[in-house]
Order: sequence, then C-alpha cells, then structure tokens
Amino acid sequence: MAQVRALHKIMALFSANSIAAMNNSDTRIAGCFLTGIPGLEQLHIWLSIPFCIMYIAALAGNGILICVILSQAILHEPMYIFLSMLASADVLLSTTTMPKALANLWLGYSHISFDGCLTQMFFIHFLFIHSAVLLAMAFDRYVAICSPLRYVTILTSKVIGKIVTATLSRSFIITFPSIFLLEHLRYCQINIIAHTFCEHMGIAHLSCSDMSINVWYGLAAALLSTGLDIMLITVSYIHILQAVFRLLSQDARSKALSTCGSHICGILLFYVPALFSVFAYRFGGRSIPCYVHILLANLYVVIPPMLNPVIYGVRTKQILEGAKQMFSNLAKGSK
Repeated sequence: MAQVRALHKIMALFSANSIAAMNNSDTRIAGCFLTGIPGLEQLHIWLSIPFCIMYIAALAGNGILICVILSQAILHEPMYIFLSMLASADVLLSTTTMPKALANLWLGYSHISFDGCLTQMFFIHFLFIHSAVLLAMAFDRYVAICSPLRYVTILTSKVIGKIVTATLSRSFIITFPSIFLLEHLRYCQINIIAHTFCEHMGIAHLSCSDMSINVWYGLAAALLSTGLDIMLITVSYIHILQAVFRLLSQDARSKALSTCGSHICGILLFYVPALFSVFAYRFGGRSIPCYVHILLANLYVVIPPMLNPVIYGVRTKQILEGAKQMFSNLAKGSK
C-alpha cells in the first residue's frame, strides 16, 4: 500500500512538472499578442493616421539632418557629431516600435514571437541612449560657453570617441540584464500584452512567478542612469546660464539664451514623458487608465524624434546653410 501511495506521489509530481513545463513553453513557443490600445479599439485606424504621419516626419527630418551633417565638412564638430547620434537614435527608436504598432492598429496583426518581443524590448531600452547623448550635448555647450578658449583642446576627436564608446557601452550594460531576468522567469499560458510594443514590465507581467526583482531592477536602472544624467545636465545648464548672464554683449547673450532654450525644450520633451511612463507602469496601478499610459508611450517614441530636427536643426544657422548647400549640390548634380 505504501508503495502504491509513493507511486501515486511520483506520478502526481511528474504530472505537475509536465504541466509547468507545458505552461512555460506555451508563451515561448506560441509567442505574444499585442492588444494595441485597450479601450480605444474602435479608434485604432483613426489613431494610426497621426502616428503614421509623425513617424514619416521623424524619418524624413532626422534623415535629412544626418545627411547634412555627414555631407558638410564644416559640421564635423563635436556639437554636430552628438546631434547626429541623437538623430540616429531617434530613427532607430521610432523604427523599432512604429511599424509593428501600425501593423497592429491598421491590420490587426498583433502576433509577435517571444524572441522577437525580447529583441524589440532590448532595442527600445538600449535606445534610451538619448539620455547619455543629451548629457554629452550639455557638456559640449558647457565647454563652449564657459571655457571657449579651451574648447578645441578639451573636446578632441579622441575624447569624443571615448564619450561615444562610453555611451554605447553603458546603455548595453544597463539593458542586457533585463533580457537575463526575463529569460529566467517562469511563464504560464498568459501571452497577451496590453500595449502596441514590447517593454520590460509588459513581458514580466506574463510570468506566473515572482517578478519583484524585475520591478526594482528597472526602477534602479532608470534612476541611477537617467537620474544621474538629469542631475549632471541640470548642473551643466546652471553653470551655462550663469556664464550667459555675465556676457556683456546683448546680442551674444540673446543668441546663447536662444540656443540653451531650444536645448532645454528638447531635454524636457524627452525626460518628462519617459519618466512618467516608467513610474506610471510600476506604481500607477488603477489610478491611471491603461490607454493613457499606452498613448503616452506611443507619443513618446514619435513626437521627440519628429521635433528634435526642428529644435536642434532648423534653429541652427549652420545646419540650415548646410542643408541649402546639400540640396544645391544635389540639384546641380541632377542636371
């Protein structure tokens, strides 16, 4: 009798493990389904139109900006190198998210493989490289305004290379553990993500195991990287504004304030929705409707990329002159 009971226990344990393995494999094999914008399903097609327009505008604006900077030797300076990095990150971020979101909103094509979802999540978080690029741009303006005579000796090509390498390395080091943490969660048969694209906590919510480490790691990563960047950018612009108000020339002061004002607008345009998204997803609970969070997240990946070429490019005389020269050369070459 005891042997029979032991056999039954073994069989029950084997069955439980089999079910767990099956549940674990369901999401990984079957993939995930993105719902789009829950609660606004009847407006999906109408919402997709402005998203598509903004996406095309972002691609066109940043593409032109990158081409102008690359084609004009006079723009091969630190400020414009960092600006081309920002434009490249904008193109990649919007392209990582918008095509899949538009396919979902237009065609109802909501399926994505689990590995594809992890890949999209990785690139979305990796392209948070914006934060470090904005810090590099703030440092560039700090040196240019506060130590103009030492600008060339401080921001050499070697230093710029180190900044670029450090920026990419930091973003990779911060983002890669998220993949590791998600891979080691146990997934059940739930495979519906209430979003238009995959992000860390959206995937983590599919699991049926404890995901507290994912919550705290994501929050710590955001605060330690982005929070530190915000502090350093703030300190830089405090020193920049102090130096600007000490300028004797009214024209020089107005020009510097105009440049700083546009940069600060670009910084706020990036950080405010990004930080709101981070905290709302983790602590918003039911106080913030799901569609508000998702709409803001989608606007975040298209509005800053669309407006950055205007904020940093159109308002910069050298960029405008470079664009005119580039198009003039193209027109001459086509004749």
